[in-house]
Amino acid sequence: MARPRVHDDALRARLLDEASSIVATGGAAGLTVRDLAGRAGTSPSAVYSLFGSREDLVRAVGDEAFARFAQRLAAVPRTADPGADLLGLGLAYRENALAHPHFYRVMFGATGAGLQDGSRGSATASATFLVLRDAVARVLDAPGTAAEEPALGLWALVHGLVELELDGLLPEGSEQRYTHVLRAAGPAILGG
Repeated sequence: MARPRVHDDALRARLLDEASSIVATGGAAGLTVRDLAGRAGTSPSAVYSLFGSREDLVRAVGDEAFARFAQRLAAVPRTADPGADLLGLGLAYRENALAHPHFYRVMFGATGAGLQDGSRGSATASATFLVLRDAVARVLDAPGTAAEEPALGLWALVHGLVELELDGLLPEGSEQRYTHVLRAAGPAILGG
C-alpha cells in the first residue's frame, strides 16, 4: 500500500504564498522556517519535508515568482499585429504584478530571492526579458540584438509605472492611464 501524502500541493502553495510575503517585505534574510510554518498553520518539519532547506525554500519562492510571470506572458496571444502583441505583454506585466504583488517584489527587489540564478545584472538574459525583446524585434522587423535597447527602455517604462501603482502613488484610473502612457511613450522609445 502506498504511503499517504501528508504534505500536499495546497500546503506547498500556501507556504510559497506566505514566504513570498515575508521575503518581499523583509528580504530573504527575514524568512525563518519557524515563523513561516506558524503563519501557514503547519510545522517546521512540513516546510523541510516540502522544500529540503531554508535556502531551497528561498529559491523556490524566486522560481515560483518567475514561473507565474512567465505563465502570464505566455498567455498573451501572438497575432499578426506585433504592436498589439507588444501592448498585450505590457498589460500582462501589470496584471501579473497586481495579481501577485509579493511575488513581483521577490523578482525585482527581494535580496536573495530574485533573478532566477541569483545574480544581479542578468535580468536582460532572463527568459521573460527575451519574450519582450523578441516582441520588440517583431515590431521593428529587426534582429533580436537590435531590439535589446528599445526593449530595455520599454521595460523601464512599464516597471516604473507598475512600481508607482503598487506603492499607491498613482491616482484612480490607473489602468486607463497605464495603457495611455504605453501607447504614447512606447512608439517614441521604439523609434529612438
